[in-house]
Amino acid sequence: MRQQTKNKRAQSGFTLLEAMISILVLSFGVLSLAAIYSQGAYYAAMAQYDYIAEKKAEQAVEAMFTARDTQTLTWANLQNVSSGGVFVDGPSSILLPGSDGLVGTVTDIGSADEVVTTGSTTSLDLNPFMKRTIAISPVVVAGNTEPNLRMITVTVTYQLGSHQRTYTLVSYISSFA
Repeated sequence: MRQQTKNKRAQSGFTLLEAMISILVLSFGVLSLAAIYSQGAYYAAMAQYDYIAEKKAEQAVEAMFTARDTQTLTWANLQNVSSGGVFVDGPSSILLPGSDGLVGTVTDIGSADEVVTTGSTTSLDLNPFMKRTIAISPVVVAGNTEPNLRMITVTVTYQLGSHQRTYTLVSYISSFA
């Protein structure tokens, strides 16, 4: 009789404490996965805005190269307003090109906001949250300013929720096409 009692104890199942600990561990794992999933979804949505910022910076640089190649602007005009050129100083709203057809110039002032299509029917106005800064500066080599070379720095900044994001594109342009 004693032998049968001993076997029953050896074959007993989980205790209530063991079951509660395993439920706690599984709950922690599931909640961790949910947090990771939501953070991944947030950054995936943010990638769309990163791509738009990249393309708006490239658009400004390409406009300068096109203006130089087509001789829409002279070399002297391919500068910021503060240096005697036509490109706006400091952060500015992203607007449709003005009468000169170039983005980021003084002729853009008063133009409509630029709107991009992000899906088959979804439009996004860039101006409530996105700004573009175009800085054109002379290149100095060994203490001498290169007269036929300039550095273009285009910075696009935008705020999404509590996150401020920045995309910077640096390029060089020469007076020779």
